[in-house]
Amino acid sequence: MKKILPSIKKIVLSTLLIACTFQLAAQQTGSFWQQSDTLNKQRRKAVYITEAAAATITLIGLNQLWYADFKRSSFHTVNDNSEWLQMDKAGHVISSYYIGKMGMSVLDWAGESKKNQLIYGATLGFAFLSAVEVLDGFSERWGFSVGDIAANATGTGLLIGQELLWDEQRIQLKYSFHTTPYPNRRPDLLGENFLEQTIKDYNGQTYWLSANLWSFNKTSKIPKWLNIAFGYGAEGMISADEDIFINTIFLPERKRFRQYYVSLDIDLTKIKTRSKLLKTVFSTINFIKIPAPTFEITSKGTSKFHLLYF
Repeated sequence: MKKILPSIKKIVLSTLLIACTFQLAAQQTGSFWQQSDTLNKQRRKAVYITEAAAATITLIGLNQLWYADFKRSSFHTVNDNSEWLQMDKAGHVISSYYIGKMGMSVLDWAGESKKNQLIYGATLGFAFLSAVEVLDGFSERWGFSVGDIAANATGTGLLIGQELLWDEQRIQLKYSFHTTPYPNRRPDLLGENFLEQTIKDYNGQTYWLSANLWSFNKTSKIPKWLNIAFGYGAEGMISADEDIFINTIFLPERKRFRQYYVSLDIDLTKIKTRSKLLKTVFSTINFIKIPAPTFEITSKGTSKFHLLYF
């Protein structure tokens, strides 16, 4: 069944992503948050209990506050891979990546081994998002999406793969957003205000692979903070599918299309500073793509240069 509304889980996951980012940033301040050089069993226990409690409360809350409003069904799957030109799948990838990154970070704070960080921390995003997907599978309105599971696995795989290959994250996932005119046509679906639109309006979202150039050649004189980023976006979407009836009413003159970007970026965590406050701020917002000169190519065969694109 088509998704006629963006799932509330996107809001929950976005909130969780912000919370995870702040938790990661908090390691920059205060003696309590200093990384343990050896395994601190009390910290490890606190991490596992906190994560289990947070995940349980979130899933129960979703079940009671969201899924309870829709009819239950036997477990079933849906094929939604064509919806939103896969922008929703990109959202799953970045959510899985950053939740897993947070999971690794807090276990590192507890002094856990790298192996266990990867097993029990990096997989946190995939495990949590997959549990949400199971709830979808028992809802008549939604359904278990194999495509969403694949996207969750991709985000987790990117995180774990880089740790195994390089012992660091040389390529990071990033997000940017700009307002578009499309919510004016369907504000209930695409957002009635700026905050809602950052979550609901896929037309204004761009997802990036941001690669740190210096990390691939550490003997070079390339600035350590300089990244090159490759982005993906889409426009012309006022429904999940290319619904001719809806487009005729709301958007008769436009058709959906894909956008591909090449841009410069900054890894804020590699900017040298002695200020703990700045380190905290840089770590907190580093998942956001910095506005920069950008070259765009679209699936319509057009191209343009943006002096600053966000």
